[in-house]
Amino acid sequence: ACLAAIAAVPATAVAAGDPEAGKSKSAACSICHGADGKAQIPFYPNLAGQNEVYLLNALKAYRNGERKGSYASMMTPNVAALSDQDLADLAAYYHSLKP
Repeated sequence: ACLAAIAAVPATAVAAGDPEAGKSKSAACSICHGADGKAQIPFYPNLAGQNEVYLLNALKAYRNGERKGSYASMMTPNVAALSDQDLADLAAYYHSLKP
């Protein structure tokens, strides 16, 4: 039954991210998270090598106002206008970087 439920989810439910497209969209992210996904300021999280699905879910939660906490006031405005594809591209890009 569980497999049937998974099989019923449309393939388009999760957009496939393009790391190259994500790189071109990451300029604003690099201010806090570093050009290589490694933050220069200790209290900002490193994104390089992070799990792609985790990043995508976190970005969507910030965009949708579902994620609260110390970074929400900074993250939510930065991702508010991004599409699902933009978020998937960013997640794929940061996942592709060496931690």
